[in-house]
Order: sequence, then C-alpha cells, then structure tokens
Amino acid sequence: MTHLADGMNAPALTVFLLLLALVTVLGFLAARWRRADNALDLHEWGLGGRSFGTWATWFLLGGDVYTAYTFVAVPAAVYATGSAGFWSVPYAVVVYPLVFLLLPRLWSVARVHGYVTPADFVRGRYGSRALSLAMALTGILATMPYIALQLVGLETVLNVLGIGGGQAANPLVRDLPLLIAFAVLAAYTYSSGLRAPAVIAFVKDTLVYIVIIVAVVYLPMRLGGYGHIFDTAAAKFQAVNPVTHQPTGSLVPGPKAQWAYATLALGSALGLFMYPHTLTGVLAAKSRRTVRRNMAILPAYTLMLGLLALLGFMAVTAGVGQGVKGYNPQLAIPQLFDKLFPGWFAGVAFAAIGIGALVPAAIMSIGAANLFTRNVYKEFLKPDATPEQQTKVAKLASLLVKFGALAFVVGMDKQFPINLQLLGGLWILQTLPTVAAGLFTRWFHRWALLAGWAVGMVYGTWQAYGIATPATRHFGGSTAVIPFIGETGYIGLTAFALNLLVALALTVLLRALGAPQGKDETSPEDYRAEAEDESAAGAPKAAPVPALTSAG
Repeated sequence: MTHLADGMNAPALTVFLLLLALVTVLGFLAARWRRADNALDLHEWGLGGRSFGTWATWFLLGGDVYTAYTFVAVPAAVYATGSAGFWSVPYAVVVYPLVFLLLPRLWSVARVHGYVTPADFVRGRYGSRALSLAMALTGILATMPYIALQLVGLETVLNVLGIGGGQAANPLVRDLPLLIAFAVLAAYTYSSGLRAPAVIAFVKDTLVYIVIIVAVVYLPMRLGGYGHIFDTAAAKFQAVNPVTHQPTGSLVPGPKAQWAYATLALGSALGLFMYPHTLTGVLAAKSRRTVRRNMAILPAYTLMLGLLALLGFMAVTAGVGQGVKGYNPQLAIPQLFDKLFPGWFAGVAFAAIGIGALVPAAIMSIGAANLFTRNVYKEFLKPDATPEQQTKVAKLASLLVKFGALAFVVGMDKQFPINLQLLGGLWILQTLPTVAAGLFTRWFHRWALLAGWAVGMVYGTWQAYGIATPATRHFGGSTAVIPFIGETGYIGLTAFALNLLVALALTVLLRALGAPQGKDETSPEDYRAEAEDESAAGAPKAAPVPALTSAG
C-alpha cells in the first residue's frame, strides 16, 4: 500500500475524493431531475414532488435506513462484544412485516389531504394542536443526534485516511475537512431538496453492495478462512476482562442477555419508521403500490446487514486495534479496510461510508425541517404562510439542523451523540401509539394519547439518565431491569408499554366522562386511496394533493 509521508494512504485518498466530488456534482444536478413547475412548494422540495417510483424509493429508503453509522457501528459492536452486536439483524427482519400494515395507509391519507409530515396526520386525525406539536418536537429531538452520528461515521473515515492531522492537531485544522464536507452537503440539499439524496443514494447503495460482497469473499482469503476467523473470535471473547472479571463477549448470547437482545430488537423495529427521515422517504413515493412493493423488497438489505456484521469478527482476526490502550472499536472496520484492501479499493470502501453519511444526513435534515415548518412555524407562528414562505423556512431550518448536529461532534465528546442517539430511539418509539393507532381507529382520546406520550418520555429518559459506564456518568446504555418481570430489557420498550397502558386507561375514563374528542378531518376511504395514475389498474382514486394549507 502506498502511503504519503504523513501517513495518508495516497490511492485510497485519491479514490475517496474523486467519488465524493462525483456525488457533489450529482447533488447539484439533482435539482433538474423531474423538475417541478413550482419548486417553491414544500411537497416539491421536501418530498420530491411525491413522484418517486419503486426503484428510486428503494434506494432512498435504503440510503436513509442503512447509514454510515450502520456501516461503522454494527461490525464495531460485534468486534467489541461478539454475538450481541447482531441484534440489528433480527430487528431489520421484524420491521418490514410490521410497517407493511401501517405505511400504505399513512401514504394514502397523506396523499388525499396533502400531509407532509406524520404530525400533519396527527393534527388532522385527532384535531389536537398540542398532540401534533408533541409528535413534531419528538421527531426533531430524536433526529438531531442521529445526524450527529453520521458525522461520527464520516469523521472516523477521515481519521483513518489521515486527513486533518489527527487528535493532536489544531482543532480548526482537525475539523476543517468535516466542516467542508458538511458545507457542501448543506449547499446541495438547500438547492435540490429531497431529490439530491435520492439521486446520490443510487451511488451510495451500489458502492455499499460492491464493498460488502468483495469483503466477505476477499478478506477471509487473506485471514485463513471463516473457520479460523470464528475460532480466533471465540478465543478473544472467552478471555476474561481484568476490570470486570467477566468474559469480554460471546459467540452466542447467554441466558441473561437474551431478554435484552430480544427487547432491543423488537423496540428498535417498532420505532424505526417513526423517524422523520424514514417517513419522508415513504411519503415521497408516487403511489400506494410503490410503498407496498418497497416493504416487500427492502428486506434484501437485511442480507447485507448480516454480512456487514461478520466484518467485526474479521477485524478481531486481523488484530485491528488489539493491545492499544483506549482503542475505539468504531475505528475497527475502516482500519480493517486500510490494512487488508489494496489502496484503491480501500478508497472505494471509505467513499461508501462517507457517502453513506451524506445521504441520510440530508434526508434527516429535510425531515426535521418539514416538521418544524409545518407543525411549529405554520401552526403556531404564521398560520397564513404561503407555500413559498414555508419552503424558504424549511430550507433555512434544514441548515440549522445540520450545523446544530455538526456542533455536537466538533464541540463535544464523541460519546455524547452516541448516548443521545440511544435516547432518541427511546423517544421516537413513544410516538408510535398515536400514529399507528390513528391509522386504524379513532377510539383513543387525544388527551389520553398525550398523557401516555408524556409518561413514556419521562420514564424512559429518567431510566436512561441513571445508567453509568466507565466512559460516561449518565445515559450510558439502553437496557435496565423491567419492572415486575425482573429481567434486563430495552428501556424504550418498557416506556412504550407504560405509554400504551396510560393511553388505554385514560381513554376509557375520558370517554366515560364525555370529554370532547376533537374533529377528525379524515374519512375511512382516505386510508385506501391510490394515486390517480394507478386508478386505471382498479385501485381507488385519490383526491388530488391540495395546496399546503393548515392541517387543521
């Protein structure tokens, strides 16, 4: 491998920069793809004109669900703990059958009423500004650390490439490459909206598949085969940690770990498609049929996720970071690629991770900006805002969200956004009862749902605050003892159960007292409506998307 004098891998750096330049050009050119008659409509900038077909939606959803941090963190967890890191694989298996029941209905009602965000739907379904605001603020709050984690993934690659001079360099010099990358991201997202990450996702996902397929074939050949890889990993995880006096990990989860494994997978699956960025990708689809097809074919990514997790075992066998005091497991996969791949292909792998940060960060910032514009700015600050004013506010909000996330990474300890992202998953799960129940029934009372949400948020945050690790005093994990059961499980799922119980009990009470239910602006047929261009195939015809007026 050819390295520059200061430790940079010259071929890898060259390929990395060329591919990043390519996607930058594509990001700006995306504004011309399916150009809208009026680009200053929020459903054009923020939802791509609701025009993405099956393949565009597949790449877009794959791009924002399987992120740079997935690429770094999943095998890093396997590298550090063994089989416990595989929890994301069953989670990805479980999620699609669940959301297959929900998302086509959400797409249909959003199409009929011109909803841009899930909080728009909540406002229309329950007639509650307060409940809608709670959903919007939760989405924004949960998204910020998720964007920050994409920066952590990108920064990891930059560190391994030797860009910025390492931790000992001047802070401005060290963070300058990251600042430049996100300034470029901000520029083309501002210009092209959701069309930019939709176009770039084609490149990102193609690179990811190439890298993973090559890695699971080529790297075992370099490391003595899979038998040797698993034997080496088993020996490493059986070694006793001198601090905890426990094995460092395992190839099979023990009985004490199974509740945590299962509840974490289930809770994460329930919450994934409540995030603003995933729902933005769904609402951008051109038809209900497109959504249903994608929920059927997106599990193909799960195969990639399982193969990706295997790289953690390969990093153990390759000796990446072993014996280095204070080593960060998140460096394991980039260093594995740098150590064993030819320089030019390491550049392709690093570009896959880097572009895998830019695509979801763009979609996340757009999803959060849509929530702020529709459900805070228009609902409470300027109810008469025109579509053009809403789009301008959304563009500015997307910039603020991105650079707010950048401040997390540049100005704070890298563990902090990781801890907050764990908390964000807990928070976003508390929006599920309101959104999912509303897609099927109007039985729940709006005040009961708001109370349930508040209980889930407070309980989950309080429990997570009390978890300490050697690296942090608070928010150090996502599992705790489940009340009444006594097993260790995912805090978010426990909070969700409390949320649902409170909503059920208070709904019974409030309905018995005759409390006002709020106006429902939807009708049963809205949840089965299809796009106009699909009606010829026998699907119900949807009303045209109206101008972006108040959701109330």
